[in-house]
Formats: sequence, C-alpha cells, structure tokens
Amino acid sequence: MDPKSEVLLRQYDYLSGRVLLVNTPTDELLAECGESIRPFVWTWNYNDFQYFQSQQAQVHFGVEFPDQEFDQAVIFVPKSKELLNYLIHNIAARLKQGSSVFLVGEKKGGVERAAKQLQAYGKLIKLDSARHCQLWQLTLDCTVEAKALADWAQTYTVATPKGDLQICALPGVFSQDHLDVGTAVFLPYLSQVTSGKIADFGCGAGVISAYLAKLNPENRIFALDVDAFALASTQMTFEKNQLSPQQLEIKAVSGIEDAPLFLHAIVSNPPFHQGIQTNYAASETLCKTSRRHLKSGGELWIVANRFLNYPILIEQSFGQCTVKTDQQGFKVLFASTQKNAKES
Repeated sequence: MDPKSEVLLRQYDYLSGRVLLVNTPTDELLAECGESIRPFVWTWNYNDFQYFQSQQAQVHFGVEFPDQEFDQAVIFVPKSKELLNYLIHNIAARLKQGSSVFLVGEKKGGVERAAKQLQAYGKLIKLDSARHCQLWQLTLDCTVEAKALADWAQTYTVATPKGDLQICALPGVFSQDHLDVGTAVFLPYLSQVTSGKIADFGCGAGVISAYLAKLNPENRIFALDVDAFALASTQMTFEKNQLSPQQLEIKAVSGIEDAPLFLHAIVSNPPFHQGIQTNYAASETLCKTSRRHLKSGGELWIVANRFLNYPILIEQSFGQCTVKTDQQGFKVLFASTQKNAKES
C-alpha cells in the first residue's frame, strides 16, 4: 500500500460520512475503508480512473468538481502548486463551513509547503507524521466563491510562421506559463508533417495540435492525453485561436494503444512524468508500437531529450530513424512505414 494511504488509515477515526478522495493512489485504500465512510474518488488521470472503475469504486474523471455533495475531503498532494490552489479553492467553495479537509503527502513531495497553501481557508493542524509522510487537517471557516474554469488558465503567446498562437494552460499542465524548449525545437519541423489524420500524443496545452491545425485546415487532429487538465487546455487553445472545432477530436488515453488506427502521422513531445516520479514507459511504448496505428506511408515525429534511447527503439520498429536536428539538448526524430504500391 502507498505510504500516504497508510498514514491516512492511521487516523481513520477522523473520517466520517461522504468523503471525497482527491488524487488518490491506486492501491488498496478503498478496500480498507469501513462502513463509517462512503468514499468517492476524483481523478484527472485516465489510468487511475480505469483502475478505480475496475475496483467498482465511485469515481469521477475530469477537471470540474464532481456534481455531488460531500461532508469531508482528502487531498493527496499533487506535484503542481497551482493545481493544489485550484483543488482547495473548489473544495472550499463546495463544502460547508466547519467541514474538514485533510491533506496528505510525502515530505519529499512538498507536503509542508502544500500545507501552507491551506492556511488562508481556516484552522490547520498536523495530525500525523509517519512513513516519510504527513497528514494535516484543515477546518474550513471562510466563504469562497467558485470561479469559472477559464479563470484558472494561464495564457501565453507562441510566434509561428503562420502567425501568433495564444496558448491556454490550466493548472498542473506541462509548461503552464511558457513554451518549453523541446516544443520550441520541434515547431519548425511540423510543416514537414504529412497532412491528413494526425494524432498528437501527450497533447499538453495544445501547442502542437493548434499549430498543425493552423498549418492546414484539412488536417484532422486527434489530441490524446492521460490528463483531463491537458485535454481541457487543448480545447481552450483551439477556441482561443478560433480554430475549427471540426478539426479537433479530444480523447483521454492510457497510452498509444488507445490511439486511432490508419493515421497519416503521429507527432509527440512525449510525456515522461507520473506525479513526482520519472516514467518513460508510455513514451518507450510509443516508439515500439506506434507503427501499428499508422497507415502505409504513415509518419512518426518525436522530439525528445538527446540522452534517451528512442532512436534505437524506433529503428527496431520501423527499420530506420532519421535525426532531423539535434539542438539545445533535444533531437527531432522521424520515421515512416513502407508505402504500399497499391496505396496512394
């Protein structure tokens, strides 16, 4: 069991009624809950959502607060400070004054820093410290007005040969307030991507998806991500730039295995973080298996840190891998499937 869940269970008697569990670890926590509480999970990670569904748990996947009433809430500390601000504000706006909100997290994950973000909402006490984790209890004593989702988005401008793009990024989304170096290196090469049915794997705030849509109005973009905040950000970015909604299909995925088939191209600045941990599994699987989602003559375009072994993995799958550029610590990688003589 996750140590954060173990610490929460040590103080189980503090929990009662309808309890909202936010950003919950995928472990046996819910199975350990007795009849004194009725747990409900809120997650924005599609993998976690599928796990809790398999456990027959009550679970909500999305960026908005669940359309339910709760007596208490437990927040498992997210990596992003801005995301925690979003969560506590929404919880404080929905729970009654006097309700308890619990915060649990690892010391190395910044739980003490996170606890300070709750101080403005009421009385805060530390309940426990064990397993390299801490558990805090907040008693709400303020009135908070809910804010529209769009008010939480940060906006920044990306200059492109096709004109400026306005990027909208919600809390917790990768590179929320600026264009990351990898995507900046990648952008000049997107004009070489074949047109048609294109998947942007790990779409983030929608920089790549929006630029591909702007490059060619005939492109059909499938924006794929495990994170509901990323998917909502991409939707906002398209709307902000008045791009045709018919060009975009948003889809929550566990990995590249959930991508459509017969794609003309897959483009990606692959994700490699899972919470505070580094995890290359999804992007390595992308390199190994993406060709089965491409039509004959289809293309794979990836930008990645130069120290990663992606060129080898791509070459093993496609038979070749071209390095289009190597700059600022990033490589742009290209591969294509063999084109059938019968297929135009």
